Amino acid sequence: MTSPADILDLVRAPAALTVIGDTLAGGHAGGARFTGRSWLLPAASVLLYSGGMALNDYADRDLDAEERPERPIPSGRVSARGALAVVSGCFAAGVALAAAGGGRRGLGVAVPLVGAIVLYNTVAKSTPFGPLSMAACRGLDVMLGAGGASRAVPAAATLALHTAGVTLQSRGEVHGGSVGVAGASLAVTARARSAAQPPATAAPSMHARRSDRRRGGSARRSPPSRRAPPTSPRPCRRSCARSTTRRRATCAPRRARGIGGMIPLQAALVARTGALGSAALLAGADLARRALGSRRKRGDVT
Repeated sequence: MTSPADILDLVRAPAALTVIGDTLAGGHAGGARFTGRSWLLPAASVLLYSGGMALNDYADRDLDAEERPERPIPSGRVSARGALAVVSGCFAAGVALAAAGGGRRGLGVAVPLVGAIVLYNTVAKSTPFGPLSMAACRGLDVMLGAGGASRAVPAAATLALHTAGVTLQSRGEVHGGSVGVAGASLAVTARARSAAQPPATAAPSMHARRSDRRRGGSARRSPPSRRAPPTSPRPCRRSCARSTTRRRATCAPRRARGIGGMIPLQAALVARTGALGSAALLAGADLARRALGSRRKRGDVT
């Protein structure tokens, strides 16, 4: 008989925590405030992601019977029909919560997101376009939090870049990856990480300083540039970098993983907007993911 623990294993429960920050990063980047019903959007994101994980196992059930026999479907703990029921339930509930939390705009992003998830798991995953397809899913998830607002596109592109790098590297999680692919993954993620850095404050030019001295210091100085929030996301960026570097250092089977670096990157993007409460929430989610992940003896989160 299928137990709740089997269902949680099917949807990769610890990994679902890595998508909470998508809608938070998108919403804050788009200028939205998370109050009241808008907090339903992160829950919608978790459900849609969980449905995608279950669909991944359903689509790969024959392959998993050879390569990952411990997974819920090939091990017999969850039937193929039961997995499809989980997929349908998660997608339906996720779309409903997106509509409740984001209105028509939320629904307008959630429906294409479901389509992108289905396309990746059933068609694109094993093709050269797989990493781009997965990146599109993550980017749409970020835009879900912003209701499609264009101001959130840079944040969505940043997380999509990191996702593309992780997806490239995850293709070697069973048989082992290559140094070339690991290097490409590192380069893509490094570009995403640099995009999360706060803008540097420009120093006054030599010409401006000389002009002030000529005027006897009476001229008003231009106001200083707006600085980044006091809690600079450097630790978050370093955590993301360490996760990626570890993936670069080893290409052994079942070691090619790095989705855990997603949460620090999300926290960095959120901290840039000054939403320190949401950034702290993501830090707590990262701790919870690590605690849950350490209890898993086998399996992966990609």
